Amino acid sequence: MVLKALPGVGAGLARKLTDHFGTEDKVLQLLSDGQTEKIAEVEGVSLKRADSLARSLNGIEDFLATPESVRLHKELVANIATHAVNASTRSRLRNLMPVRDIKSRREIISQAMECDFVIEGLRIPSEVEGNYERVIVSKNPIDELKRFCRVLSPSEQETWKDYKVFKSVTWVGADGPAQTPEGWLVVPESASVDMILPEKCVGWFEHNRESLELLTTLPEGDGFFSHFDDIRTTQLRELLDEMANEADAEAIADVRDKLWPTAKELERRIHEEVDQAMQNVKLDLSGSDMLEALADAAVLQRRLAQQTSDAIEQAIESATDEIAALLSSVGVKCPRSIFKSEWPTKVDRTTLDGIDSQLEELWKTTQSDRLISLARRLAPLKSRCEKSLRKLVELDQWLTIGRWARSVDAIMPEMSDHGIAIKAGRHLLIDGTPDPVDYGLGSCANNGDQQSIALLTGANSGGKTTMLELLAHCTILAHMGLPVPAKSAKVGRIESLHVLAKAGGTQSAGALEQTLMQLAEVVSNSNSKLILADELEAITEPGAGARIIAGMLEAAESHPGTCMLLVTHLAPAIIEAAGKELRTDGIEARGLDENLELIVDRTPRRNHLARSTPELIVRRLVERSQGDAKNVFNSILGRF
Repeated sequence: MVLKALPGVGAGLARKLTDHFGTEDKVLQLLSDGQTEKIAEVEGVSLKRADSLARSLNGIEDFLATPESVRLHKELVANIATHAVNASTRSRLRNLMPVRDIKSRREIISQAMECDFVIEGLRIPSEVEGNYERVIVSKNPIDELKRFCRVLSPSEQETWKDYKVFKSVTWVGADGPAQTPEGWLVVPESASVDMILPEKCVGWFEHNRESLELLTTLPEGDGFFSHFDDIRTTQLRELLDEMANEADAEAIADVRDKLWPTAKELERRIHEEVDQAMQNVKLDLSGSDMLEALADAAVLQRRLAQQTSDAIEQAIESATDEIAALLSSVGVKCPRSIFKSEWPTKVDRTTLDGIDSQLEELWKTTQSDRLISLARRLAPLKSRCEKSLRKLVELDQWLTIGRWARSVDAIMPEMSDHGIAIKAGRHLLIDGTPDPVDYGLGSCANNGDQQSIALLTGANSGGKTTMLELLAHCTILAHMGLPVPAKSAKVGRIESLHVLAKAGGTQSAGALEQTLMQLAEVVSNSNSKLILADELEAITEPGAGARIIAGMLEAAESHPGTCMLLVTHLAPAIIEAAGKELRTDGIEARGLDENLELIVDRTPRRNHLARSTPELIVRRLVERSQGDAKNVFNSILGRF
């Protein structure tokens, strides 16, 4: 697929996105993963626009044909996403959309509903942002690495020797050094970027290590577990262990850290040992020895040195052996001149600085050799690992939906040709425990409920709008291939869902005209659709509203692929304006309980014009008010 195939993406936007992220495939991958916040980093692209692009890529965005349909879908997906353990899965779920082919999705989600496996510590693989010290020298440009390190192109007059000023160099192509300098890499022009810049390759595995570990420990089995077979990567285990094991480099660093403190401590010990050894030593001088010393002071110096040299040499030898043992653990030879032989003995700083430099170079070499060795073996696995992690995020999405389905006791609906029928359906997004509802409309419903058009009447606060939303929820979920919150359900395949929210009040002439044009377009086209409308009469005065709605219902009824449920308080007027009987169902309020709350049967009664609740509301106000207000409400109650 190309970016320009997405609705609303022209050549300019496609070029801007591709320039920002490097390749078109990268942009499509971000949209597929639901990482729309990254897409929104591009100047001129809002998060809303990015979400719209992701929805268009991941499903049928036109299925959600009204703003209210979009809102309900967004709330449903947000509710499902609360069951996600990993942030990457939540991002991917955000753009889960209705799709045309739901068969494979239904199969894998059905398996996930029976699986209680939880994946933790998973995230979409990402590159390590930052710069590396390595310098790439290549006659051909390598633009994709310029954001990570310096990439230089040698002139005709330059040779590899002109780049010896850099410590870490990758020479790409011919004319490189025959003997590779320390810290250098010489690779052919055909080498992958992972071998040209090995730090980037190994850094990617280190950065994504927690998620990569999951690929080596996925369980085996049938059902949902069989989907792990293609992404399980046991061969990665040894390399991840080796990557974590930096014993050699750590040992060198440890020796280097200990070198100077150990040498200074041994210098102090030499002094203590010599002092101790000389405690009982006496120097006997005859008279002639004293005269000789007076004549030549060097004679006395030699005599003193003879008496102390053995103790000093022995202490220095012992201290040097300890330094040698420390250095031998990392393969470094110890010179015997670490301590000066003259008294008082001191550390030879020049010698020790030389050892310190040698250890530093050895550490760098060890790190470099390890880096190159790991990169050489990890590079061929990177592409597969990246695809496997993305696949694992997708599988975790289905596991998340499975957890949600079990928690709300959802079932996979039966797909049919027309209508909708639910038994013990529950609205999941209202506070408290939802009352189960049975309802059917269209050819998949029970006998007697197979009309394609119906009016829904009844009590204020009785649950008419809630039931409308429940039908929308089941329709959206079914067309995403997901289970629905009901004991059983049949959902007809449609091309679009039109949920029309309750109007905010009488509209101006211009707004009314626009609303009526939109309604006419919806009810008059022949596409298969479900229309769920809430009190359309509120767009204008009741008398005119009833006549307008009657005309709209007549147009909708003429298209066999259309089902429509209209919540209304004007059922008798609409039926009169239509000039024929229309199916009218009602949610009836039976009275008030001891707490003066409405007693309502949430399941509509078929072919029943339900009373509205103003009388009950006024009766409740009579009980709850006092004084003059109570008298007013008593007077009003007497008028019912």
